Amino acid sequence: MSLEVIAKNLKEMHENIILVYGFNDIGKTQLSVAYKNLTKTNGGKHTGVYYNAFSEDLFVWDNDEENDGANIKLNVLPSSLNQFHSFLYENNKVIKDKLASYDPKYHFRLNMYDDLERGIESVTFFKEENEDTPIKISRGEESIFVWCFYLALFDVGDWTKEQDSHIFIDDPVSSLDEHNIFITVNTIFQQIASHFEKKRIIITTHHIGLFSILSDRLTKGEKSGRYKNLTAIRIIKRVDNKVVLEEPKQNVFLYHLHILQVLEKASKNQLYNYQFSLLRQLLENISSFQGSGHPGRLLNKLGFSDEEVEKLMVIVNTHSHKTPYYYRTEMMNETDQKHFNDIFTKLRDTYHFTY
Repeated sequence: MSLEVIAKNLKEMHENIILVYGFNDIGKTQLSVAYKNLTKTNGGKHTGVYYNAFSEDLFVWDNDEENDGANIKLNVLPSSLNQFHSFLYENNKVIKDKLASYDPKYHFRLNMYDDLERGIESVTFFKEENEDTPIKISRGEESIFVWCFYLALFDVGDWTKEQDSHIFIDDPVSSLDEHNIFITVNTIFQQIASHFEKKRIIITTHHIGLFSILSDRLTKGEKSGRYKNLTAIRIIKRVDNKVVLEEPKQNVFLYHLHILQVLEKASKNQLYNYQFSLLRQLLENISSFQGSGHPGRLLNKLGFSDEEVEKLMVIVNTHSHKTPYYYRTEMMNETDQKHFNDIFTKLRDTYHFTY
């Protein structure tokens, strides 16, 4: 099966939310291009908007090496999107709002062409206390900025009004750590919540954590009733040198193993409150597999008394409903770390997971 055929299969699905997992070398970016070409109008106009590797490639560093980086900046290469840049220039607070959840350690300035209709020429980054000294941000920070730049375009520009059939998002997670992966899941979910009733949203990713969390939220989470009947979960992979699109089988595609790995590493280093949300997802996933779907019953099976279960579920649920900003920045206190580790240790000791 070719990527063009898979794009056609995606187009013919009746679901408005399509989540696809695939390894990095499978051709997800080419799939987004195939979908774009397939859904153009007869006049060749795009009907949807996209975020993929080509989106990131429009941002290129000018290190200004001749002047020892005195005017270092991130150039924005010209594209069809430049015509919509004026909306960001006039409303750059929208980018700042998108960035806020990631707790950036820098500020930025959008540099327009002299002819404003040509759009944004470059972006300058600086520290709050030294606006006149440009800096280069890290690769992870750059990925986050570019992603938030596009999120802002989704919200304020005529781009999404003119091309309102679908949103295709391919892997906005390069160079991100687990904290920022979790924040990115929230930003994607906000796009889904805002648009799923009116347009198709396709997300492709190689990151098992992002795929896992989105999949569970859409099909098993507390608000999944809004989404699960409109959601298609798929895996794209190679079989006998052919690329195929399949529905995942729970017994061979175990989402919870990645979460176990993440929490195992965190428990040995530094625990953050947002990881209670991952722990809750893990409890829900395992209890669902056992047929109950109730994390409290699973805690009973792990040996906690009814009184302990009630107390622990209050703690887990409280920390699972905070805003993404607090997920990102709040470290667990000693008491919560003890409760977290009690649950996690009993999970490992009871089920002897291999991961």
